[in-house]
Amino acid sequence: MIRICLALVLGVWAVAAQAQSQEFGALARVEVAKSRLDDTRQGLRLKLGLSQGVPFRVFTLAGPPRLVLDFREVDWRGVDPDLLDWSERVTAVRVGGFRPGWSRMVVDLAGPYAVRTANAETDKASGKVEIKVLLEEVTEEAFAASSGAPPLPGWERTAEGLPAVRKPRQTGEGKLLVVIDPGHGGVDPGAERDGENEKTLMLSFARELRETLLRAGDFDVALTREADEFVSLERRVAIAHELGADVFLSLHADALSEGRARGATVYTLADSASDEASAALAERHNRANILAGIDLTATDDVVADVLMDLARMETQPRSDQLARAIRLGIKEQGLPLNSRPLRSAGFSVLKSPDIPSVLVELGFLSSSRDLENLRDPEWRAKMAAGIRDALQAWRVADAAAARLVRH
Repeated sequence: MIRICLALVLGVWAVAAQAQSQEFGALARVEVAKSRLDDTRQGLRLKLGLSQGVPFRVFTLAGPPRLVLDFREVDWRGVDPDLLDWSERVTAVRVGGFRPGWSRMVVDLAGPYAVRTANAETDKASGKVEIKVLLEEVTEEAFAASSGAPPLPGWERTAEGLPAVRKPRQTGEGKLLVVIDPGHGGVDPGAERDGENEKTLMLSFARELRETLLRAGDFDVALTREADEFVSLERRVAIAHELGADVFLSLHADALSEGRARGATVYTLADSASDEASAALAERHNRANILAGIDLTATDDVVADVLMDLARMETQPRSDQLARAIRLGIKEQGLPLNSRPLRSAGFSVLKSPDIPSVLVELGFLSSSRDLENLRDPEWRAKMAAGIRDALQAWRVADAAAARLVRH
């Protein structure tokens, strides 16, 4: 019943927002002074002030409990999610882009709080809108039963026209197709420090790396995201498959609350992590879908994993060789490497069965030195050159190994 009501709220508000869009051209802005999350006697309340009306939907997700609001579209610039949270029943708040034309707010709940009402009030004089959502505590069973995204026409996105290509193993003769994956994005900022965030730094470096590879003339390059939008872990891998990638590079710059990790590290896939720090890092990376408010209740890739094991038997040694080449390329540029630069863990984005895939932690935002390096254009140019040299060397060695296998 709750989901039906929320779908109706969306439909009615979409009509109102369409009418208002005739008068307002810019994106809706958040009225921070009129927005907050606070506790009520039975649960909690969200108030969100917007400069104009937009279509929106509200729903909850279980495992873990989350409140999700989708908007078309909201400008979150200047909004600190932490300053919106005055509730002891909320553990975290995230806002940002989710996909082209859509924004998302995700509220992590401390327990099972279901949506009781969701409505919007418009000031006829100014056109400003206040969205109010009331949640009340319910049982775990009731919360699970009422959770899930209400249907929204056109929401389910297709493969976006990318052709599914299965190419033979590269032979060193044609250009190498490299898919670069800038980590995080949109509602998932990744690590943050001193006004910088991982999603922005990685997108900037991915663009610079693309230009470096294209100038070399040996590569074709594609990015899993071109803007500040969220891309699910599965979608990142799917893009590489649809394009027929020869190599998949995922770029990150995490932050560790414990220890003094610094320097570049190259990760490959493994069922069990090479060390506790790698296991913790993989766990954080693999939570991206949860952080962005994706419903994971229907996902089950156990059968797929079994079917892909044989393919990985050939691909994994190629990924290991690629990781060693990148480590050497970074070292030859005179750039700092981690004390243990080659590691492995169960990163979801590395699970492609037939594409050599590595995850490169360019540095750690928790390290002041690494953060300054990531801000330095000269350092980034050297890092891009090191990765370029590594890919060129790997391409030759991988093609030679392929000929040996055929013989």
